[in-house]
Amino acid sequence: MIRFASLGSGSKGNALIVEAGGTRVLVDCGFGPRELSRRLARLGVTPESIHALLVTHEHHDHVAGVARCAARFGWVVHASYGTAAAARQLREIAVQRFDSHHRFAIGDLEIQPFPVPHDAHEPTQFVFSDGARRLGVLTDSGTVTPHIVAMLRECTALVLECNHDAGMLAAGRYPPPLKQRIASAWGHLDNGQAAELLRTVAGAGLRHVVAAHLSEENNTPALARAALAAALGCSADWIGVADQNDGCDWRTL
Repeated sequence: MIRFASLGSGSKGNALIVEAGGTRVLVDCGFGPRELSRRLARLGVTPESIHALLVTHEHHDHVAGVARCAARFGWVVHASYGTAAAARQLREIAVQRFDSHHRFAIGDLEIQPFPVPHDAHEPTQFVFSDGARRLGVLTDSGTVTPHIVAMLRECTALVLECNHDAGMLAAGRYPPPLKQRIASAWGHLDNGQAAELLRTVAGAGLRHVVAAHLSEENNTPALARAALAAALGCSADWIGVADQNDGCDWRTL
């Protein structure tokens, strides 16, 4: 059995917990020790029970708390070679480096990293498996590549970036260079791109879909849910949302 939950997802901080058997890992840590502990407590988890931290890339909202939390709670930190070299916070601690194409295991979890197009140094996302079920995570990518599609096919659960609504971003108050960066092939997926990806990779065994990394300025949970629900032909209520303040509660595969 795999279960997962978000502690918060967005530009103010990101963290996702994944658990299988006796193994618990965190994906990213954009919160300091006190705030992270508070968010974990909502899920009935203590920081010391986490075995490892996986870092997707070096942007502040994903690594702000990595060094402090790893030092305080005794976590083993894993990152790609490029991310480990680029993240200043990771230079302060020991890091286990992984190849962004090679599968590895942490306890009861098999982890398949895969590279994504994003404006960072060797950013990666992950597929987690316990040998029977697969959880695919894609939270920061500017476009969908054939390799991403191959990695996310036939997952039992998906956490998918729905960063922005294209119309809201275009009409919004962000300065043009920031709009261009977000909408670029190295920025973030919009609702329509996420929906098309979901339509492509969804299989009969899909049990959970959670929209993640929503912009508080250029998206709404209702728009993200509607786009993903249309791709699956399901009720919008079936689509989960990981928000900035509360993340999302445990989902079990």
